[in-house]
Amino acid sequence: MAVIPPAPFDFLSNGLRSFRTLLIGLIMVACVFIAASALAQSGQPNIVIIVADDMGYGDVSYNGCPDYVTPNIDSFATNGIWCPTGYVTHPFCVPSRAALITGRYQQRFGCEYLMDYDETNPRLGLPMQELTLPQILKPAGYICGLIGKWHLGQALNLAPNQRGFDEFFGFLGGDSSYYHAHVQRNNTGLVEQSYLTDAFTREAVSFINNHATQPFFLLLAYNAPHSPYDTPPQTYMDRVANITDSNRQVYAAMITAEDDGVGQVLQTLQAQNLLSNTLIFFLSDNGAPYRGYTRNDPLRGYKGDTIEGGIRVPFAVQWTGRLPAHVMYNEPVSALDIVPTVAAVAGVALPTDRPYDGLNLMPYLSGQPSPQRTLFWRWFSLGQNGPPGSFDTIYAVRSGALKLVREMATSRPLELYNLPNDIGETQNLATTRPGDVAGLQSLYDQWNVNLIAPIWKDVSAPFGMVLAGDWNGFNISDSTSPWKLTKITAPGAQGTPDGYDWFINTIHVASTGGDTTPGGHSFVVVGGSYSNQWGGTPR
Repeated sequence: MAVIPPAPFDFLSNGLRSFRTLLIGLIMVACVFIAASALAQSGQPNIVIIVADDMGYGDVSYNGCPDYVTPNIDSFATNGIWCPTGYVTHPFCVPSRAALITGRYQQRFGCEYLMDYDETNPRLGLPMQELTLPQILKPAGYICGLIGKWHLGQALNLAPNQRGFDEFFGFLGGDSSYYHAHVQRNNTGLVEQSYLTDAFTREAVSFINNHATQPFFLLLAYNAPHSPYDTPPQTYMDRVANITDSNRQVYAAMITAEDDGVGQVLQTLQAQNLLSNTLIFFLSDNGAPYRGYTRNDPLRGYKGDTIEGGIRVPFAVQWTGRLPAHVMYNEPVSALDIVPTVAAVAGVALPTDRPYDGLNLMPYLSGQPSPQRTLFWRWFSLGQNGPPGSFDTIYAVRSGALKLVREMATSRPLELYNLPNDIGETQNLATTRPGDVAGLQSLYDQWNVNLIAPIWKDVSAPFGMVLAGDWNGFNISDSTSPWKLTKITAPGAQGTPDGYDWFINTIHVASTGGDTTPGGHSFVVVGGSYSNQWGGTPR
């Protein structure tokens, strides 16, 4: 058999031809990759909702905070739309989060109070007939993750993995220590070794990186700056060393860690080339708590109030290239708007078997004229045995510029405010504008008639036992029967003035100011004994 010798290699012809073939192949591969990327980018957008816990309106530098520095949260005002009249539906976390995740007023399904931590009660949480946002998105192909705080039920059937989330890393209850925190990855418990805020950021970044090629929904629910006020790592404390008040310095460092986390999430989206295909919401679950750690300026009131300090929160929206940037949207928006907005951009039809209470914000954030809307708040009866008037339900209604308020100390008359002119609610117009009072009251009554009572009692204010303090705005001084003046030293009161954190989270009646100096204060005790219910020490 003859052997044919190989032809001499001609670089100018064969070499260039081979190189050209390789180059064409690489270009084809690149084109396929780019086409796939473009297809993903042109399809369903990713959804990221970042929720702070107890972050007040005045806790971000963009809203005028003089000593907290929050550049990453503030960046939403530059790169997106800042909503200075952003509201949640309740001044406490469980009801507020229930409305956010369902798009419905929580009073429609009785989720109006905090619930006890009970892993054995399959009914103590967000009712099973309510659809959550991940359950709405999953049929459209979304991978859904929750990082952080849940607080909508601890029994297995109520946990995040059973309510639409494919992945969960966080805790089920209302708060957690920041060090050696007991958390869950899906349904498996573990002890987190990192500072918890940093751990939540780490997990959020990982979720985005792991699912960058498919549409995803990420709910990043930080527990900061909610109590306990564990001193953050020194690297954060050093950055707020200019703050001389030790309590406020700790709080500022907690917010600094959270702001850094927001920045890392935004950087990850940018690195994955996802910013132009991701709709981002940032908000808090309620206003700042009343204690020596923070202020709620320029608002009056705090967490637990239906005045602005309890329900108006930092609120921003960003979608690079799809929504305008560097815009201040001054019309009221609500956490209720998140579900219908997300459903609209994801191309998902909301169920028609139930009312949804929010608006699709996309047309209005894009420049179309905004409708006048009415927003409502209700916190059902605080207990028949409370201080005078406190057995009444507190509520508020805002329509246009006007807001009608029934405050915490419900023996006070109704209040009416023109919010654009009086953000601090200092000029009560009720006596001079009785027609507006009647009109807003009628709107509230029409809304309220369709609601139900809470499906569980407020475990934080047991029936037959309510306290009120001499420092919380009630100014109790009557020692005649059935009132009895006494003193209390709250257990577990580390870092708070005379156990304020324990008191407000346990009793739900004090939030409007007064003397918070450490030491004994006078409290009204009505029925029962707090010492055998909570371990308080009378003196």
